[in-house]
Amino acid sequence: MFTLDFMTTQIVFSDEFNKHDTADHPENADRLYVMLDALEQTPFYKKLQFIKPEMISEKLLYEVHSAEMIERIKDISEHGDSWIDLDTYVCKSDYETARLAAGGVAQVCRNVIKGDAQNAYALVRPPGHHASAERSMGFCLFNNAGIIAHELSKKGNRILIFDHDVHHGNGTQSIFYSRNDVMYQSFHLSPHYPGTGAVCEIGDGDGKGFTINAPLGFGHDDRAVSQLFDEIFLPITKQYKPHLIIISAGYDSHHADQLGGLKLSANFFGEMIRRFQDIQPRIVCTLEGGYNLQWIGKCFLSQLGQMMSHPLRFDDDIKGNDDIKTVITSMKKELGNYWEL
Repeated sequence: MFTLDFMTTQIVFSDEFNKHDTADHPENADRLYVMLDALEQTPFYKKLQFIKPEMISEKLLYEVHSAEMIERIKDISEHGDSWIDLDTYVCKSDYETARLAAGGVAQVCRNVIKGDAQNAYALVRPPGHHASAERSMGFCLFNNAGIIAHELSKKGNRILIFDHDVHHGNGTQSIFYSRNDVMYQSFHLSPHYPGTGAVCEIGDGDGKGFTINAPLGFGHDDRAVSQLFDEIFLPITKQYKPHLIIISAGYDSHHADQLGGLKLSANFFGEMIRRFQDIQPRIVCTLEGGYNLQWIGKCFLSQLGQMMSHPLRFDDDIKGNDDIKTVITSMKKELGNYWEL
């Protein structure tokens, strides 16, 4: 039983996250400011429970990421702004900022598992799902969702990480690819950065069947993804019985995102939450991509409104391609030996 009101929702946020900022980069501080401005206009703003993040412990960080990777970020952040690759920048003090982001996600996940909150949203930056055990990339420094999933799984919890970013979360997949205590589910545009996430990538060893990838073509829409939920994602989730669902919340799968290529509506982001709530209401969203400042706030509120039991609707009708049969047939062929589909 939950000790607080049934729909207690926590938000973890700090202005410290916006020290990680390069103005001409799509992943910049304006993203969080736009989302917070949108949030303040909602009827449920004062019902939210805001908490301040604490840094993730170095011990836990080193359990998930290599010493070489961690030391590189630490070194760059001590000496000033630099780039790890063509996409990924490190600002001064980013070692602390990235640890704070991972720590914020960890705090709310622990709180939801304990029953101190029903669900939560981690408004954190930098994002995390491209960061592998050994490499920061794709705007991501440390794998925020992966670090806490690792910790909670060691305590006997089954964790589902569901990723709806338009880019495949290669880092999250690789960290858990040989494990069955953390499941990774993703739909994403393909071919697209980072080039991973084929249907045949289903895990290895003990993890076989615990990685579920739905690569979508340009223009696939709400109707297409809804079929994936009906025939793949939800049936597997019901059988897996996760104790917690972590949503890697990337809003670049919205139809108007400049780095995207899928055609999801703002309202569908809340619909995905609703459908998972029917199986496991313990849900934590952590911010990943999403770069259209006109729409990111609406996509965010679609999810948060559903989590608050106060759904919000936006005028955003869009239709694209709903033909998903080939992808579903391929997924059932790959995963049918592991799950009833």
